[in-house]
Amino acid sequence: MGKIVLLMGKSSTGKDSLYKRLLEDEALELKKVVLYTTRPMRSGEVEGIQYFFRDEKAYKKLADDRKIIEERCYMTAAGPWRYFTVDDNQIDLESGSVLMIGTLESYCSIRDYFGNDNVIPILIETSDRTRIERALKRENRQEHPRYDEMCRRFLADEKDFAEEKIKEANIADENRFSNENKIEDTRKKIADFIRGKIYGYQSKSGSAASAGQKL
Repeated sequence: MGKIVLLMGKSSTGKDSLYKRLLEDEALELKKVVLYTTRPMRSGEVEGIQYFFRDEKAYKKLADDRKIIEERCYMTAAGPWRYFTVDDNQIDLESGSVLMIGTLESYCSIRDYFGNDNVIPILIETSDRTRIERALKRENRQEHPRYDEMCRRFLADEKDFAEEKIKEANIADENRFSNENKIEDTRKKIADFIRGKIYGYQSKSGSAASAGQKL
């Protein structure tokens, strides 16, 4: 029986980069789950790679057909942007473990849907200064930068990932990892932690469960 490994964290904490590196770790044997969104495609994104891009009409059709496992909606300057997980046979725990990116809210929904024992939360954290610097670099690469949306998301994350909400979701300190400096060091610690939770792997330094680092 596989597990759902769910990466989450505020914007610009490095979730996407860690997600890619963990998927490339053949020893973890994690399968990719692509989320759906109604937001516009950004420069360099590809349909079915970062997301499945759907318009509001397609979203409503999936909702009416009861195909949406979890969803969240952000009110942006460009209108509502939805992100959602669809019951499209990507998640099949009988055939192995999967890796996903989500929010604290989506983690709770997926945990309740699949069962607490089947979901491994990984909370990525960095300082506010680092997040702002990374967000600016990313936005500057866009053909049409949206600094207003970048600021909105930054402030919204402060509420969405408030300490009281993290506590309510029962996210333990061992599930929290700092990604402030070298991303490869963070990846190794998270990989050890995942192996410990799925396969009972013990790292040379001790239990993989001790790898979590609260920021």
